[in-house]
Amino acid sequence: MIEPVWLLAYIFLGIVVGFSAGLFGIGGGGIMVPVLTTFFVFQRLAPEHTVHMALATSMAAIVLTSASSLRAHHRRQGVLWPVVLRITPGILIGTFSVAYIAAWIPSVWLAGFFALFMLYVSSRMFLDIRPNPSRTLPGTLGLSAAGAGIGGISALVAIGGGSLTVPFLNWCNVNIRQAIGTSAAVGFPISVAGSLGYIAGGINITADIPYTIGFIYIPAFLSITIASVLLAPMGARLAHKLPVQTLKKLFALLLLVLCFTMIWSLFRA
Repeated sequence: MIEPVWLLAYIFLGIVVGFSAGLFGIGGGGIMVPVLTTFFVFQRLAPEHTVHMALATSMAAIVLTSASSLRAHHRRQGVLWPVVLRITPGILIGTFSVAYIAAWIPSVWLAGFFALFMLYVSSRMFLDIRPNPSRTLPGTLGLSAAGAGIGGISALVAIGGGSLTVPFLNWCNVNIRQAIGTSAAVGFPISVAGSLGYIAGGINITADIPYTIGFIYIPAFLSITIASVLLAPMGARLAHKLPVQTLKKLFALLLLVLCFTMIWSLFRA
C-alpha cells in the first residue's frame, strides 16, 4: 500500500511540472527525473532500477502535460507547424530506439549523463551565447536528423525535448516565444515514443515490482499527470507576457538547479 504522503508529494510535483511546462515549453522531465529519483530512493523502490523508473515515469507523464501545453501555445499562434511536421519522423525513430536500449544502461551512467547534459545546456543559455545572425532553419533532411538527435537524447534523460529544441530553434534564429511553443508541440511525439520504448524495454525486468508497467511507476504517473495538465495553461499564459530575456534567464536558472539536484541525488543514492 502506498503511503498518502507520497501521493501528495507526487501531486505537488505535478503542479510544479505543469506550470513549468507551459512557461518554458518543456515537457517537465528535467524537473521530474531528479525529484522522482530522490523520491524512489527514499521509498526503496528497486534500487538497481531507480533511475530507469524515474526516466520512464517522467516520460509517460509528459504525454498529457505536453498535449495541454501544446494546446495552450497553439491558441496563441506560438507553434511553427511546418517545423513540427518535418522534425517528427526523426523524433519518433530516435526516441523509441534509445528508450528501448536504455534498459541495459546502468543507472549511475544515466544519472551522470543527465547532470552533465543539463549543466551544458543551462550554461549556454545563461551566458546568452547568441547564434550567427544569418543562420536559418535547415531543410527537411537536416530537421529530421536534428529530430533523431533530439529524440534520442530526450529519451536518455526523459525530457520532452524542450531543453534541446528551444536552444536549437533559437540557435536558428527562431523567436524565443515561437521556439517555446514549437518545442511544446515536439514534446508530444517524443513522450509517446519514449513511453512505448520504456514499456517495451522494461516489461520483463519489472514484472515483480508492484504498480508498474514496464519501467513506469503508475501511482506517480497518475498523480503527476492530473496535477500538471491543470497547471500547464497558466504557465503558457505567463510565457506570452514576460520579456524575452527574462524567459531565457529563468529557463537557464531552472536547468542549473535541476542539474545540481540530480548530482545530489546521485551521490545520496
